[in-house]
Amino acid sequence: QVQLVESGGGLVQAGGSLRLSCAASGRTSSSYGMGWFRQAPGKEREFVAAISWSRSTTFYADSGKGRFTISRDNAKNTVYLQMSSLKPEDTAVYYCAARLSRSFLLIRESRDYDYWGQGTQVTVSS
Repeated sequence: QVQLVESGGGLVQAGGSLRLSCAASGRTSSSYGMGWFRQAPGKEREFVAAISWSRSTTFYADSGKGRFTISRDNAKNTVYLQMSSLKPEDTAVYYCAARLSRSFLLIRESRDYDYWGQGTQVTVSS
């Protein structure tokens, strides 16, 4: 089992920045691939970014390319999502997730993740 706890959400003005953190605990949590997803009211959960267990490969949704950066510190069992140039359309609950699979084929699919955090709210005002 892996437990995930997100933090760092909040209210920010458009153009601002936030850094989300996801603290993982549990057995061999550093060997999991990690991802960030988000869900806005009335919309489906969507992929934001992911990073392989080795930190060597990252993936981004087009909406966040050039603005978001995912990273992980395996020594701290923590994954980060640095978000800059935030837009009102980035407003959502952001979820951290962990996956056992080493394949990258479905890394953008929420159904390929095995563990989820409770989410942290990000609100971007215009």
